[in-house]
Amino acid sequence: MAQEYNKTFGVFKPVGHVVISFPTIDEARAAARELDKLGVTGDAVRFLTDREMLAQIDSDLENASPLAGVGQELNLIKSHQALAEEGFHFLVVRAEDDEQAAAIANCAKANGGERAQHYGHFVIEELISHATDLPQRRESQETGLDAQTPSGDEAERAEIRSPEDEKR
Repeated sequence: MAQEYNKTFGVFKPVGHVVISFPTIDEARAAARELDKLGVTGDAVRFLTDREMLAQIDSDLENASPLAGVGQELNLIKSHQALAEEGFHFLVVRAEDDEQAAAIANCAKANGGERAQHYGHFVIEELISHATDLPQRRESQETGLDAQTPSGDEAERAEIRSPEDEKR
């Protein structure tokens, strides 16, 4: 990746950014154009193809400290890995505050964004919810990240998009 982001114990943790996944490259590009209209421009928006995200994740997994499993960063990169393996593309967008992060997520969702996480110093907040989301379950290194699918498998997410999502 041309731009280096914060890492925690060797794992991708872009504090002050929103990481958004999109099922298609066209949706990611459309969202980037809309973000530009909101004044989020230039180096505040970084586009990552599925292959670039996979390369970043491979590097992170290779260099992760054993302590990386303490938080959710390792689980999140594994969920990003599952999405990238399904061909999802990503935007990593700098957000000045929670209000801007919410506006970024709303713009992304309106343009086909599937998931968006706002990375804080201590909390990583999921910003896009879906009608099909299930009650949050306990997450740990052993149980993995809650993928919000009946099976708990992140790869299943692309298959249960709502009819409203398909219209975009």
